[in-house]
Amino acid sequence: MTEDFPMRPNEMTADVMPATDASLTYIGHIETPWTRPEDCPRQGDSVAGPDCALVVAPPWLPALTGIDAYPFLDILYWMHLSRRDLILQNPDHGDAARGTFSLRSPIRPNPIGLSNVRLIGWAGNRVTVRGLECVSGTPLLDIKPDRRHFTPPSRDRAGGQTSPEAGG
Repeated sequence: MTEDFPMRPNEMTADVMPATDASLTYIGHIETPWTRPEDCPRQGDSVAGPDCALVVAPPWLPALTGIDAYPFLDILYWMHLSRRDLILQNPDHGDAARGTFSLRSPIRPNPIGLSNVRLIGWAGNRVTVRGLECVSGTPLLDIKPDRRHFTPPSRDRAGGQTSPEAGG
């Protein structure tokens, strides 16, 4: 797989062992207009980007209840086509290598993607969004309300619920 991704000057790889310490459950998959990583935009556009679909697997459908209360969502996905061994990368827009953890590159030890998307609609097992930047068929890991729009009720000192509007 790594031979499909040529290295740029000053890049460095790490010898990585197969992961055995974590288990993830895909909750569905993502459908976008892009079939190859090189066709994906660098950053998703939640205003003018194309409509994309989060296709949620049947066991997880009840978990979508209430999702339409949030105009923006954080989508976590597994970038299954990304290489995982580069620790120094030379970005297209740069002229020197930088550490993987200082970049938003899809090349990561654990290729977890995060996109903040605009919710367009939801029907059945399909959640339509704008702002994704991954290939069609990407495994879906999680859907969360955007933290900027999510305000859970706070607890008063006695452990009861108070509303955010009440200043609790």
